[in-house]
Amino acid sequence: MATVDALPHVHRDANGVAWVDDTTVKVAEVVLSKQAYGFTPEEMHEQYPHLSLAQIHAALAYYYDHQEELDADIARRAKLAEKLRAQTRDRALQSRLRKAKKTWTP
Repeated sequence: MATVDALPHVHRDANGVAWVDDTTVKVAEVVLSKQAYGFTPEEMHEQYPHLSLAQIHAALAYYYDHQEELDADIARRAKLAEKLRAQTRDRALQSRLRKAKKTWTP
């Protein structure tokens, strides 16, 4: 099955990241909303009224045309986020902030 490089309402930037046209929303963000919350396109439109139904459907269509690539990118980014979270756990600054919070009174 042939895939398309772009659809109406979707474009790739110089780094190959797919974006919803005229927004700061990545196609992957639309996909994650669908996966995480099970939103229908209509429910996504209610949650993100700045996206038209056409933009949402185009983002999902783009995802299904490039599912393997986007799923790999989403997994890679989740792994990187977890690695960064692990590196920042229980650091000295966090400890001082926790102590300060316990002693702070309004």
